[in-house]
Amino acid sequence: MTGKAELTVRAALCRTSLLAAVVLLAACSATPSGSPGWTAQPEPSGAASTGAATSTTASASPDAGSSVPAPASATPGEPQGAATAASWKTFSDPAKTISFDLPADWIAQSVPPEEGALPGGLKIEVKKPDGTFVAALRTGLPPSSADCPESARRPYTVISSVPFELAAQGGEGTIPPRMVFRVIQGYRYFGSYGITNLVGGTDGQACQLRNVVRGPAGKGDYSFGDLVALKAYAPDEKVAPAKPFDTLGQAAQYVNESPDFANVQRMLMSLKVNY
Repeated sequence: MTGKAELTVRAALCRTSLLAAVVLLAACSATPSGSPGWTAQPEPSGAASTGAATSTTASASPDAGSSVPAPASATPGEPQGAATAASWKTFSDPAKTISFDLPADWIAQSVPPEEGALPGGLKIEVKKPDGTFVAALRTGLPPSSADCPESARRPYTVISSVPFELAAQGGEGTIPPRMVFRVIQGYRYFGSYGITNLVGGTDGQACQLRNVVRGPAGKGDYSFGDLVALKAYAPDEKVAPAKPFDTLGQAAQYVNESPDFANVQRMLMSLKVNY
């Protein structure tokens, strides 16, 4: 073989090796197909927990032991769905102690406060134009710490947990305020939305999930959601306004895709309390 021919062969071999290396590198760095799975994480416990460390969007931080599919585009700490109402208005009580935004065609109406409410307590019901109940804001609620025997505990999952700024909160053993959608397991999965600064239960189990924010001393607690407390219902009990699901996947789909939930989420997170 002549020197010139040998150089030609060596050049060809080098090009072939370089091409193989490029192909191998591309294969190693290629992004796997398919959406990533979402694995449940424990709910934060104790006042030392921070909102940013444990919240995710619309699929948030459920308790360990559950697994629910969530969109690959979920962004930690932000609502998943965009509110769909075309225009919004602001409701405020005459004393300007509370205010919140709601879709322009929804109705906010003052009704008698909860039985046992502290002096000055309020109850504001929010409904759709057809009279469908959406949520209620209750203030002046006496603090509650109902016993929860181990035999009565039920597994629960936090489907959505989004932190937001809220004044007039207090009390010990709380977490930063969040707008949550949680599901407790009974003969079906029962879901409820609301605001809270309380951990639902220990070890992913609870007797009830309270949509309650601890208020300043002497002012009582307040609640903004469909229920003050969610429990696992018996087959012969009325479930509404709690929402029943056959699977956790259905509950996640409601949070991720329902226009109603997106509007409710914006409304609840707009709450301002001026004590």
